[in-house]
Amino acid sequence: MSLMVASEESFVLGEGPVWDAPRSRLLWVDIEAGLVLAGELGSDGRIEVRSREAFDATVGAVAVAEDATLLVAAHDRLVVVTPEGTRQPGARVVPDGEQRRMNDGKTDPAGRFLVGTLSLTGPTHRDVLCRLEPDGSLAVLDDDLMLSNGLGWSADGTRFYSTDTLDRVIWVRDYDVASGAVGERRALIRFDDGAGMPDGLCVDAEDHLWVAVWGAGEVRRYTPDGVLTRTLAVPAPHTTSVAFAGAGLDTLVITTASTRLSEEQLRANPDSGRLFTARVGVRGLPVAPWSGVSASRG
Repeated sequence: MSLMVASEESFVLGEGPVWDAPRSRLLWVDIEAGLVLAGELGSDGRIEVRSREAFDATVGAVAVAEDATLLVAAHDRLVVVTPEGTRQPGARVVPDGEQRRMNDGKTDPAGRFLVGTLSLTGPTHRDVLCRLEPDGSLAVLDDDLMLSNGLGWSADGTRFYSTDTLDRVIWVRDYDVASGAVGERRALIRFDDGAGMPDGLCVDAEDHLWVAVWGAGEVRRYTPDGVLTRTLAVPAPHTTSVAFAGAGLDTLVITTASTRLSEEQLRANPDSGRLFTARVGVRGLPVAPWSGVSASRG
């Protein structure tokens, strides 16, 4: 596996990479800087920032529709950004006055957008994972999380993976793409104390999970049964998320963070916050475009 530093720029809390295939670009966010970024992935594995969309507060995730409309998980509500740059308020996910924000989000194989939250005042076991439904309403899948994070689906869409970072667990449950029905969640992978915490994830074409491990400077690959098979060391302690990108979906993109590191840690890991890419010998799965239906209720 070949790993390289892919961006000149370092980000505060890089997260949520997603490959926008129709436009051959990578989208990702800098959560704490309130940025949605778009970049070009070169044949040499480097990523050049081509545009950035700034928000007044944090930005947890971004999804893109077929026509390039963006759905942005802004601080407490969804925001639709048209290709012309017009912003339209969408559904409110965090009730007004609550000290929480949206975190990682992703489209399911049918194009519905799922997103979770985290508390800004410490873990409460009250954070949620919800889904934007075609009629613009929000369906709550979980309401007892400590920190909702990485999401992914099996190649056939029948298994749904979700992460609770602070609880150090990746859950799996049955998923019906057509109806959106979900089964009872069960623990697939539990992380020991001191072994880092699971963050963003994606699934490859062989149905294996790639998991960014916050605090460990690693990306780990697991079988569908949760068995660790490979570990990729990243010279940034806070690896945050992963996605497959490129025309062949054969380049693994890794986002990292420079935040929450001591001066000593930053000196030892000067590339913290940068994007990394790696050729890992396997292809990823395409991410469905956001369906974009009735997103503005709320």
